[in-house]
Amino acid sequence: MTIRSLLSSALIGVVASARSMTPMATIAAARLAGRRTPGQLVLLDRPLFKLGAMVMGIGELFGDKMKSAPDRTVALGLMARVASAGIAGAALAPHGQERAGATVAVATAVPLAYATLAARKQAMARIGQTRSGLIEDALVVTAGVAIVALVMGRRRE
Repeated sequence: MTIRSLLSSALIGVVASARSMTPMATIAAARLAGRRTPGQLVLLDRPLFKLGAMVMGIGELFGDKMKSAPDRTVALGLMARVASAGIAGAALAPHGQERAGATVAVATAVPLAYATLAARKQAMARIGQTRSGLIEDALVVTAGVAIVALVMGRRRE
């Protein structure tokens, strides 16, 4: 096991730090397009979970712009990041290294949630909640899609 072999797991953890549901939603979308994950994927291979992950990913993008949206570092937000990063990190890790991939993704997502929240709060003070959220969405979703595409792009079912 090398750091390079788990890089995609760490990067998807960065994505989860800012948008908890984006990692699972991007993997679910790739699975619907017939792509395979290198690591074993149990939950997101079930149709209900694929659909749920995509709906939650889209819902999170809208909900984040609401004034009543809680900070990503509240207990429920951190638990969502742990679950999503763990599942996605395991799926993107090489076969046989799923546990390490999950661990790396979670260990990246949780502390960076505090850093991405601080950056978002600074952006909100400058340009407002909606505009800063849309910019963050564009960056995070693009990163999530790119990471998943790089790992799963050539792997067909």
